[in-house]
Amino acid sequence: MSAFRPADDPERRKYQNPEAILAKIGLQAGQTFVDVGCGGGFFALPAARIIGKKGRLHGFDENAEAITSLKDLAAKEGLDNLELAIGNAEETILCDGCAHIVFFGLVVVHLAEPVKALENARKMLRSEGRLAVFDWKRKLTRQGPPLEQRLSEGQIVDFIKAAGFGGISVEDCGPYHYVITARL
Repeated sequence: MSAFRPADDPERRKYQNPEAILAKIGLQAGQTFVDVGCGGGFFALPAARIIGKKGRLHGFDENAEAITSLKDLAAKEGLDNLELAIGNAEETILCDGCAHIVFFGLVVVHLAEPVKALENARKMLRSEGRLAVFDWKRKLTRQGPPLEQRLSEGQIVDFIKAAGFGGISVEDCGPYHYVITARL
């Protein structure tokens, strides 16, 4: 799913502000947030801080080293609202109808079966919940992966529709990224 990268990479923060991105998708205190492909916690740790003690963060990644590192970082920070697991998006459902937001941050391009993963996200969402996909624009940029390793907004929207979502909204998220939200 996601490559293991440091949770708080100062270079990455120059072009990806996790707090601003999480605010853009509507994350609030007390919510339940699922971070699909959470890696080392670049989005998970800020999300855990935002949702606070009354919130719950469920995160998973295929990379066991990343999960171990994220658990250690959360413990050092005194964050006890995270439940982390090793797993992949095509097979993992961490909760049934519990999430206010299921988040795919720079993950969909790495999935073998994106529609199946998004169908699993549906199962984790509350009836009023929201799917959020944050990813690289499919254009040449100074930052990010090569063009052939990016999916367009239209490709992601097609996967989301195939998984049975509606209420789809595509928004620009700075010079390098877009964010797509959808509802059940």
